[in-house]
Amino acid sequence: MAYVIGDSCVSCGTCEGECPVGAISQGDGKYEIDASACVDCGTCAGACPTGAISQ
Repeated sequence: MAYVIGDSCVSCGTCEGECPVGAISQGDGKYEIDASACVDCGTCAGACPTGAISQ
């Protein structure tokens, strides 16, 4: 199951730079994770300063 970014995202971009497969990009109002590219490593969740990313 891919990770998802919740509404507490502040669009800081930290997660995008941490994703080893480039599955994260700026969306409409917050960052989004491409579920088909996500490899469930959890690196983005660990890097998120607001805890907006969960599985």
